[in-house]
Amino acid sequence: MIKRKWFLLFIFLFGFAASFAQQVDDYNIKWTTPGENSNGSMPIGNGDIGANVWIAANGDLVFYVSKTDAWSEIGRLLKLGRVRVSISPNPFNEKAFIQELRLQNGEIQISYGDTKIKFWIDAHHPVIQTDIRSKKPIRVKVVYENWRKTKRPIVGQEDGSVWGIGARQVTKDCPTEIFSEPDTVFSGNKDNITACHHNDYSIWKHNLEIQSLTDISTYQPDPLMHRNFGLMIKGSGLINQSDTILISSKASTSIQINSYPLTTQGSIKEWQQKLGEQVFAIAATPSKKRVAMHERWWKSFWNRSYIYVSADNPEQQQWANIVTQGYILQRFINACGGRGNSPVKFNGSIFTVDTYEIDGPYKGFDADFRLWGGCYWWQNTRLPYWSMLLSGDFDLMRPLFRMYMAALPLRKDATRKYYGHEGAYYPETMNFWGTYADGDYGCDRTNVPLGFARNPYITYYWQGALELSLMMNDYYNFTKNTGFARDTLVPFVTEILTFFDQHWKRGNDGKILFNPSASLETFHKAVDPLPEIVGIRAVAEKMLSLPKAFTTDKLRSQWLKLIEDLPAVPLRTVGKDTLLSPAHEYSNKANSENPEMYGVFPYRAFVLGKPGLQIGVNTFLSRTHKENGGWQQSSIQAAYLGLSDEAKRMIIENFSTRDKNMRFPAFWGPNYDWTPDQDHGNVAMIALQRMLIQYDTDRVKLLPAWPREWNVAFKLTGPYGKVYEGRYKNGNLKYISR
Repeated sequence: MIKRKWFLLFIFLFGFAASFAQQVDDYNIKWTTPGENSNGSMPIGNGDIGANVWIAANGDLVFYVSKTDAWSEIGRLLKLGRVRVSISPNPFNEKAFIQELRLQNGEIQISYGDTKIKFWIDAHHPVIQTDIRSKKPIRVKVVYENWRKTKRPIVGQEDGSVWGIGARQVTKDCPTEIFSEPDTVFSGNKDNITACHHNDYSIWKHNLEIQSLTDISTYQPDPLMHRNFGLMIKGSGLINQSDTILISSKASTSIQINSYPLTTQGSIKEWQQKLGEQVFAIAATPSKKRVAMHERWWKSFWNRSYIYVSADNPEQQQWANIVTQGYILQRFINACGGRGNSPVKFNGSIFTVDTYEIDGPYKGFDADFRLWGGCYWWQNTRLPYWSMLLSGDFDLMRPLFRMYMAALPLRKDATRKYYGHEGAYYPETMNFWGTYADGDYGCDRTNVPLGFARNPYITYYWQGALELSLMMNDYYNFTKNTGFARDTLVPFVTEILTFFDQHWKRGNDGKILFNPSASLETFHKAVDPLPEIVGIRAVAEKMLSLPKAFTTDKLRSQWLKLIEDLPAVPLRTVGKDTLLSPAHEYSNKANSENPEMYGVFPYRAFVLGKPGLQIGVNTFLSRTHKENGGWQQSSIQAAYLGLSDEAKRMIIENFSTRDKNMRFPAFWGPNYDWTPDQDHGNVAMIALQRMLIQYDTDRVKLLPAWPREWNVAFKLTGPYGKVYEGRYKNGNLKYISR
C-alpha cells in the first residue's frame, strides 16, 4: 500500500513537471522588430548585476549595466555605463530578426538570421557574457559609452533623483549644491576597457552631524567614502582601438564578449587588483560548466514555485493569460535584482533607463535618474518582499533583513540619544545605512528637539519596523532557520517591541497612550493609531509562540504585559455597521492610504477565519480610497477578506497596466514612484497568491478567494516549508502537500 502511494505521488509530480517547462516557455517575450532605444529594452540579471538590453535601429546591440550596490557620493544608485556592440558585415535584416527573453534559462537570444547572439548574466559569477555565433566570419566593435564625464550640478527637476538632499524638496533648508561626479576611464590598455566611479567624498558624515549621531562613526565606517564601482570589458580576439573602444583583431565565426562588474571600498588601485583577480578566477572555470550551473539555477528557481491561470471561457482565458504573464515576469524581475548587497529599490530596481525620448517634466535625463532618489521607503520597499514568502524565494529576502539588521546598533543609539529609553525605531524614509535623509530630518535644527523629523509625513511614522518584525516571524515560520531566529529575528524584534513599550506613557486606565502619534502618512495627528495597536499585538503574539529556547522568561513576561497594556482596537460606527477606525482620534489628513485596513493586511487580524471578518469586510466596502495600482493594497485586502471578484478585477487591472512609454510588458509605472515600479506588480503577485493560499502559524487555507471561473495549476510554499502543489479545474481541487 505504501509503495502504491509513493508510485501515485511520483506519477502526479511527473505530470506536473512534464507540463511545467512547456508552460514557462509559453510566456517568453519575443520581439520581431528592434527596440531602437532604451524604452524598448529587455531586463535581465543575476540577482546583483542587471542589464537593459535592446537592438538599435541600425542593428547594434546596446545595453545598460547596473549593480545593486553602485552607491554614489550622495547616495544615488548609479549605472556602471552603457555598452554598444556593432557587427560587421552588418547582419541586420528586420525580416529575419528575433529577440527573445528565454525565461527557463535566464537568457536573451537574438537572431539576425545567420548570426545569433546569446546574452546572459551568470547566476553564480559576476560576469555579463555576450556570445556571438555566425555562419560567416564577422568582426565586432565594442564601445563603452559613458555620460558621467565631467562634474556638473544637479538642478531643477533632476534633483528629484536625490531625495532629501536637494534644497527644492521637503524642508527646503538643506544645502543647494549637489553634483554628479565623473568616472575614470583607464588608459593604456591593450585588450580591455576598464572604467570606474570612485567616491572621493561622502554625504555620510554631514548626515550624521545633522542627526547628532557622529559618535556612531566610532563603530560604523562611512559606507560611501572610497566606494568604487565599475567594470572591465574584454573578449576573444579583441584589442583596443582607444580607451573606450575594442575591435576584433581578425574575423571569426565565434566571438565572446565579457563584462565584469565590481564594487569595492578602498583605493582605485585596490579595486583594479581585485577586478583582475575576479576576471582570472572566472576565466579559470570553463564556460560550458558556468552555462550548465547557470541554467540549473534558473530551472530550480522556476521549479520551486509557479502559478498558471487558465479558463474555459475565451474572454476569461484572455484575462488569465495576462495575469499569468504578469505574475511570471514580475517574479523574474524580482530574481534579477533581489540577491545583491542592497535590497530591491522600489523605484525602478536596477532597471531604470534614460528619459531622452520621453516627453514630460522629466524628459532628457540620463539613466541614473529615478524619482524619489536613493532612500528606502518602507511603505514601498516591503511589497516585493511579501510576495517572496509563498513563492519560496527566501534567498531574495535576505538582503532586506541584512540591511535593517546592520542598522540596528545605529537605531538603538539614536533612540537612547533622542528619547532616553531603550529599544529601536526606524524612519519610514531611510538611507541604506539607517538614517533619515537630510531634508526629511531637517538641516536647520533651531528650536527643534532631537529626533523630531521635520517632514510631517513621517514625523511619527515608525510602525514600519513592526511590519518587518511580522515578516521576519513569517520567514522563520516558513524556513525554521534556527540561526536566523537566534541571530536576527529575536535580537531585532526585541528592540522594536521594547521601543513601543517604553516610548509612550500609560494613561489613567493603565493602557499605553499613543500620543503624539500618526496613522501612517495619512493622518499626521492621531491618538492610538490602529496600525500600531494591531501590529504590536500580532508581532508580540508571534514572538510568544517561538520555541522557548530562543527567548527568556523575562522577555516573554514583557511581551505579555505589552499585549495587556494595549488600548482597544479603534472602531467606529457608520449606520448599523461597525468599522475599523484609523485611530481613536485622527486629523490633518494628507495622503491617500486607508490606515484602518492594516487590520486586514499586513496584520491579518480581521480576515477569513478570524472572528472579526465581517468588521473587516464592512471596513473594506466603506474605505475612503478605492484606488488601485502602485503601492495601493486593496487587491491584497480583498483576497484576505474572501472577496474574490474584487481581488480578481484589480489583479487584472494591475497586470494590464504598464508604462505606455515602455515596450517590456512588466515595466509598470511610473504611478506614484518610477518605472519600473516594483510595488505595482508585486501587489498583484501578493493578491494572486493570497487568493490561492492563506496561512496563520501552521494553519493553511487553500483557494480561500479563488474565482470559480478560473482554473489554475500552482506550486507554493507554506509554513514549515511545506509545499502545496495542485490543480483546480471546474470547481474541483486536486493537490498534494509535502
